This record gives sequence, C-alpha cells and structure tokens, in this order.
Amino acid sequence: MLNSCIFGDSHLYMQIKKLSVLVPAYNEENTIEIILSTLLQVKLEQDIKMEIIVVNDCSKDHTAEKLNTFLQQNPNADIKIFHHEKNKGKGAALHTAIQHTTGDYMIVQDADLEYDPNEFNILLQPVLKGKADVVYGSRFMGGNAHRILFFWHSLGNKMLTFFSNVFSNLNLTDMETCYKLISADIFKNLKLKEKRFGFEPEVTQKLANIKNIRIYEVGISYYGRTYAEGKKINWKDGFRALYCILKYGLFK
Repeated sequence: MLNSCIFGDSHLYMQIKKLSVLVPAYNEENTIEIILSTLLQVKLEQDIKMEIIVVNDCSKDHTAEKLNTFLQQNPNADIKIFHHEKNKGKGAALHTAIQHTTGDYMIVQDADLEYDPNEFNILLQPVLKGKADVVYGSRFMGGNAHRILFFWHSLGNKMLTFFSNVFSNLNLTDMETCYKLISADIFKNLKLKEKRFGFEPEVTQKLANIKNIRIYEVGISYYGRTYAEGKKINWKDGFRALYCILKYGLFK
C-alpha cells in the first residue's frame, strides 16, 4: 500500500495519498462533534486525503445520536461510523476501525480534545522525508503547549515508558501517547490482541520487534482533561499496561 518516493531539493520524499484517522469513542457526547469538525478542517501537507473511521464503543450517553446527526449534516465527508453492541474497550474499538481503513498511514485520534489534529503535519514530516515508518507524538518533549495536571499520572506515564524501553530497547519519552503515526502495512500485520488500554504497550513492544523498522518521535501539544471533565484512564489501567509490557516484552 505504501506509495513511491519522489525527489526534490536533493531530498527524498515519501508520497502518501491518504491518512486514516481512527477515532474510538465512549461517552463523548460533549466533544465528538467538535473533534470531527476539527478533523474536517485540517489541511494536510501535499494535499494528502483523510478518511475518518469512528467506532462508538456502546456509549451510554448520546454519542451515537450525535454521530448520526453529524453524518447527516456532512454527507460528503469521508467518514465511516461503526457501533459496538457491547462495550469492549478502546483497543477493541481500534481493532474494528483498522479493519475498515484504506489509507497508507494510520493515526489514532481520541475524541476527548486532549490532542490537536492540526499537528498531524508535525508527525508526517519524518515520513514525508522518507526517514520514518512510525512516528510517536511525545507530550514530554518540545516547546508546545501542555496543560499542567496530575503529578502522579505524569510520573506513572514516565515509569511505564521507562519499563517499555527496557524491554523494547527503544529510547522513547512517551510510550503511552495517543498519537502514533504508523504505516498501514505495518499496523495491519501486528496481530493485536489487547482490547482495552493495554493497546499502547502492546503496539510499542510489537513494533520494536520488527527488523529494521524506523521509529521517530516528535514533540506535540497536550490539552489534558480532568476526571471531572471526562478522563477515563486510572491506576488499574496503569497496572494492566505494566502487565502488557512484561507479557509482550518478555515473550516476544
């Protein structure tokens, strides 16, 4: 599925025709229309097209209704919407989304407004220059805006990244980041199993096992939200992530 490279200004450029944006959603009635509207306004470099795959993971609020209304109001938008009849978890929602993608590269976009889709172009740069197969967007590097929130949550992220690096032999600064830009050919062949928040460490460990893979990291903004504002991940998910690091890191 990867496209050919083109030459210009003595640099090698990768030509990408389409980016697939995977949007898992659970109880996001307050933000789902905002994030979809933002995605439709994003202008990707080199006129790269964008398709949006939304999976409503059996939301208990009005997320489904908001999605259907948005689709009716934007009939020409390249948006596909799928609904789980039972709540299965973020990882399971992404498994469903991946099956329906047609893009050359994929990226996950949470529906909670914590990440800015206008920064897709930042992640695309190493790929377009023909240097990367995978690009992580790090919340812990660079000079972009970061909302100041929970110390223990931040420390937990850094500890998980540290242990992930130990077993993957990578030197990432933010393994748990939502923004992972990955070649579709690679993503579809990872044979992912985790159905909930274990998705992130599983992806990282399995990417690290691919011979000669080129992984880059760039700094991004982070507009985190509080639990009162709808944040869902908790300490139990942190223990699950650690378990997945050991599971997929030790038993490759």
